[in-house]
Amino acid sequence: MDILLKTTFFNNTVLNYCIFLLSLTVSVAVIMIIEHVLLKRFKLWSENTKTLIDYQFILTLSKKMIPFVYLAALCLSIKILNLYTVLEKIVNTFGIAIAIAIGAILASSLSLFFVDRYMNRRINSANSIIIIKWINKIVEVIIWSVALILFLDNIGIKINSLIAGFGIGGVAIAFAAQSILVDLFCCFTIFFDKPFEIGDFIIVGEQMGTVEYIGMKTTRLRSLNGEQLILSNSDLTNSRISNYKTMEERRVLFSIGVTYDTAVEKLREIPGLIKDIIDSIQDTRFGRAHFCTYSAYSLDFEIAYYILNSDYDKYMDINQEVNFRIKEEFDKQSIEFAFPTQTLQLYNYSKSLPPGDI
Repeated sequence: MDILLKTTFFNNTVLNYCIFLLSLTVSVAVIMIIEHVLLKRFKLWSENTKTLIDYQFILTLSKKMIPFVYLAALCLSIKILNLYTVLEKIVNTFGIAIAIAIGAILASSLSLFFVDRYMNRRINSANSIIIIKWINKIVEVIIWSVALILFLDNIGIKINSLIAGFGIGGVAIAFAAQSILVDLFCCFTIFFDKPFEIGDFIIVGEQMGTVEYIGMKTTRLRSLNGEQLILSNSDLTNSRISNYKTMEERRVLFSIGVTYDTAVEKLREIPGLIKDIIDSIQDTRFGRAHFCTYSAYSLDFEIAYYILNSDYDKYMDINQEVNFRIKEEFDKQSIEFAFPTQTLQLYNYSKSLPPGDI
């Protein structure tokens, strides 16, 4: 038996191969037990406590990391054997790659987990899923780029010139895609600053419509006429935007004019009549009503009131009802609305001249 165990194959005895197999078997068994126990524990914690780390996150992380842990166990077990120089260098390189990959997976998963948690808690937007996906992609690209640089540095490749080349190339790409990058950053500005969201009715310059989609480069509106308006994000962030969705109430200001022959007593009653009309209509608040101007052909009253609703159709319905009731009340009170009129006075000069001059 001793002779068999001491028999050498490829610079290793049978005993070394047995120790290698035993080490690999024990490592795999330990990893499987730990995986099963930890997943079971985390599942119970996530069900019974309000822990920050949930079971779904641990399950996703384990699926990504466990294969690399098995490969790491294989590399460590191979270290028991006496390898040729070339094979040893390959195993060492492979081990470095596995260790860096495990670190990158852990860092990436934790970063994405906390980014998702932060965004979902702080920002409730219909378009947040798109932005979160882009942020996750950027985070992953950064982490794996750093992991690649660390790997190249550890295997002896000089990365200074490589980083310099990437820097020059990045500057060239940035200049070539300047407008795209501007719209991209403007998209993040819209997302975090939230001047509008999907479903809001906005006016931008001469364009108006309901926001249907906020993309990385453009935002799409649906106009009142039905056509789709496509605006670049940079144009939106550089413009004055009127957002009617955030309006809690709408102020209505209008004027009416009555004829000059209206009695003073009737003029004094008009503000009170209008106040009673507006107070009697639901979702309205009276502001003021004043006799304000002597115009060319009318005595003008200026009225202001508030509609306690941001919906435009509701505004039009209430405005119409106010106009109907004012007309009805003025007819009851025999108050006449003024309209442009001209009075022509004729003078008979023949009555004032001597008979011989006619």
